[in-house]
Amino acid sequence: MTRRRIYLMRHARVVYFENGRPLRPESVPLTDEGREQARATAAVLEGIEFDRVITSGLLRTIETARIVTPDAEPESWPELREIESGRLEDIPEDELERTFTEAWRDVVPEEARFLGGESIGSLLDRVLPAVDRLLSDSDWDVLLAVLHAGVNRAILSYALTGGRVLLGNLEQSPACINVLDVGDDWIVRAVNVTPADPAHLRSRLRTMEELWAEFRPPA
Repeated sequence: MTRRRIYLMRHARVVYFENGRPLRPESVPLTDEGREQARATAAVLEGIEFDRVITSGLLRTIETARIVTPDAEPESWPELREIESGRLEDIPEDELERTFTEAWRDVVPEEARFLGGESIGSLLDRVLPAVDRLLSDSDWDVLLAVLHAGVNRAILSYALTGGRVLLGNLEQSPACINVLDVGDDWIVRAVNVTPADPAHLRSRLRTMEELWAEFRPPA
């Protein structure tokens, strides 16, 4: 049996809030820490010859990909963009913290809306066909995909279950690597490997709990 290899990354660290105000997520660049994270991941993947490098087309994925694979020309797949949030001001004040911290928890229902925006069902509607289209192309053996926390959860859930489900407890740290082999079946070899913090000493929080702390820092 022959299987192909996918290295599935999340983009490196960015900042989504400034003084409690959300920034435009499609244009946020990597932070200095994020660039260091991307360089640490690049060192781990050094020497691997990638046939293709896939991004969502959003700046943070392209910037990460260029650090990790400086000699490759990244492709843009807009259908693999991150799940889109709604307007935070439209979420009742007494629901804000729960909406943030419980966004990725357990099996996330398809009708759930990420921060009041796009639904999980809509995310799956565009990500899963894109994955199938990528797999139907036989013109690659080793692929790097630099994507997003929500998108990666959808792909990992598909690989683990073979079905249309989103497992929220699959944490995706900035610049992490997931290793997947795929042929007639899937093998998930590694999840959320973080070269810049291999023992995960930096935090015990979910990504969305960290974002809540950035949005509403302690007084």
